[in-house]
Amino acid sequence: MMNNTLKAILLTSMLPFAANAAQELSPWYVGGGLGLNNYEPNCDQKTMKVCGEDEPYAWDVFGGYLFNDYFGVELGYRDLGRAEWVDYANKLNDAGAKGMTLGVVGFWPFAERWSLSAEAGAMNYLLSNNKQWGSEYYSDSGIAPYVGAGIGYNFTENLKLQAKYRRYENLDEDKWNTLEMESNYYGLELSYRFGSSAPAAVVAPLAVIPVDSDNDGVTDDKDQCADTPTNHQVDANGCTLYKEVTEQRDVGSILFANNSSVVKQESYERIEKLAAYMKEHPRSTVLISGHASNVGNPDYNMDLSERRADAVAEILVSKYGISQDRVSSKGYGITQPIIEGSSAEANKANRRIEAHVTGVRKEALIK
Repeated sequence: MMNNTLKAILLTSMLPFAANAAQELSPWYVGGGLGLNNYEPNCDQKTMKVCGEDEPYAWDVFGGYLFNDYFGVELGYRDLGRAEWVDYANKLNDAGAKGMTLGVVGFWPFAERWSLSAEAGAMNYLLSNNKQWGSEYYSDSGIAPYVGAGIGYNFTENLKLQAKYRRYENLDEDKWNTLEMESNYYGLELSYRFGSSAPAAVVAPLAVIPVDSDNDGVTDDKDQCADTPTNHQVDANGCTLYKEVTEQRDVGSILFANNSSVVKQESYERIEKLAAYMKEHPRSTVLISGHASNVGNPDYNMDLSERRADAVAEILVSKYGISQDRVSSKGYGITQPIIEGSSAEANKANRRIEAHVTGVRKEALIK
């Protein structure tokens, strides 16, 4: 049948992202930093007579774009602070550099939240000298290359704190040829990356329609008895329901001597077959019933039929090992004739031993 060959029907469905689900983590980020800057040579040029009190505090703001998790580009504005000295004309010099920067930056995550960074770029600087408290002013602009390195820690997927070092070269004032400087910067930067990681798509579990391969009314996931006939009644586990049928087995002619309850030797073969049947069906029990013909005294015939039934039962127990609790015997005398009367035919039919065996055969319940 078609249903027997159809083993499973799988229905799959994919739930869409929720309408208000967060966007993916953005490649854009912004940040700012604060640190200390050291110009060099500071108080080491011919024009420098006495070192003054510097204002080394530097700061920067920036925005960046990540091409991937390892490489990006940054645009920013940086103020590298100021340095003071007195020249040989006894005039106070107050110089500093600031300007726009553009560079590339690379990242290397080396732990769950930690990463190293390296960068290189150029600064379009304005180098100014407010000489003698601004009464004299010198300035020049140019392009200064820089390189840097850092180590960062992500507090969240958006918020990162980095310790930074940068080296700036050729911060020169060529217009008046009064200043040639480099710079070392040390500081902390805090950056914020927009967006958040998109949640994984929620996939509905595979919906499996229960299958009943043998069409017995119990699905395969609960069926403990496969391939039961379709016309059988089954229990909750899909196994055939049976009823125990009481069987009456004719032992055949058990011969006794006249007015005797001793079984003749030639009748043992039939009793042996009954014993074999009961051993093959260990749940079976048997009632040995003795019957007499309607000849002579009824009371005597009752007693004789009981003794003959007891004799057959005793042979089953003692000789063939059938448990006593499975064997019972009873005499009925002339009370259950097969043929009424006392003719030769009736006497032959009514003089008998019967074996009523119960619980030995299970018969399937049919729908």
